[in-house]
Amino acid sequence: MHSSTERSPGSLRTSYAQQVATVALTALAPASWGTTYAVTTELLPPGHPLFAGLMRALPAGLLGLAITRVPPRGDWWWKAAVLGVLNIGALFPLLFLAAERLPGGVAATLSATQPLLVAGLAIAVLRDRPTAWRWTWGAIGVIGVGLVVLGPQARLDGVGVLVGLGGTAAMVGGVVLTKRWGRPAEVGPLTLAGWQLTAGGLLLLPLTLAIEGVPQRIDAGAVGGYLWLGSMGGLIAYTLWFRGIGKLPVGVSAPLVLLSPLVATLVGIVLGESLGLPQTLGFVLALAALLATQLNAPNVFGRIARGGPAEDPIPDRIPDPSREDQIRGGRIR
Repeated sequence: MHSSTERSPGSLRTSYAQQVATVALTALAPASWGTTYAVTTELLPPGHPLFAGLMRALPAGLLGLAITRVPPRGDWWWKAAVLGVLNIGALFPLLFLAAERLPGGVAATLSATQPLLVAGLAIAVLRDRPTAWRWTWGAIGVIGVGLVVLGPQARLDGVGVLVGLGGTAAMVGGVVLTKRWGRPAEVGPLTLAGWQLTAGGLLLLPLTLAIEGVPQRIDAGAVGGYLWLGSMGGLIAYTLWFRGIGKLPVGVSAPLVLLSPLVATLVGIVLGESLGLPQTLGFVLALAALLATQLNAPNVFGRIARGGPAEDPIPDRIPDPSREDQIRGGRIR
């Protein structure tokens, strides 16, 4: 007689397919962010990183609020503000400033260190200890990205490097806190994205007006660039990203940011750049690291040999912290 908790091979395959789909949808976010560097340098007016961040955040956030019509409640007013500052308000201007002062690949390499920084912070905040497998492949991914984009002609501007690392650190904090706080019951990822984009945009609005103002000339190309960054690179990407963070362990979601520099490299090739042998090797290493970090090494090969899907640490449901607290307190049984 089978236990009620046993799962049939069919249900295991369905669950694994859902997990793969979640990873694929989440990966669209960093893939779209990889276009930021080319859009910034090719289409946007130079010298206005705050305005670029504002145009990427505030219109998209207000659109998200208009669609969902769900305001924050209780302590989510300040939580949404904190996450908005980290994920949007601090990240966007630093990202655009780094893109202006550094070659796109160099700026992207700095963001590729995020999986290792997330893993370290997750130990302290989430009590989550990544395996040696993921630590190793995370480091290999950074090395691979470095080989792709750091050549003898790489222009290493000191200020650009500092702001690039600052943007990466802000997003690391945002990823870990988003995972720790989750989201309120009956609040979807689109609502969470709208809250944060609006909070970050409202922070950038007075700073932009006081420091930079509006560019003197915004042509059709710049308008298209702002629309792309605010839609696919903003509201859509962050909705998919927050959905994925809620469903995936940080050890699975964080390495997906390696897609950002890889996409930036591919866009550079389309714009006329070429890859030498070290860069090709680095691209292969980074891609291998991205794939390897999605696997739980101790269990993959045995499950494949038995004909079943590889075991994956992605949970089948999103834990509800408030409900779990009530269970521990004896209010729900």
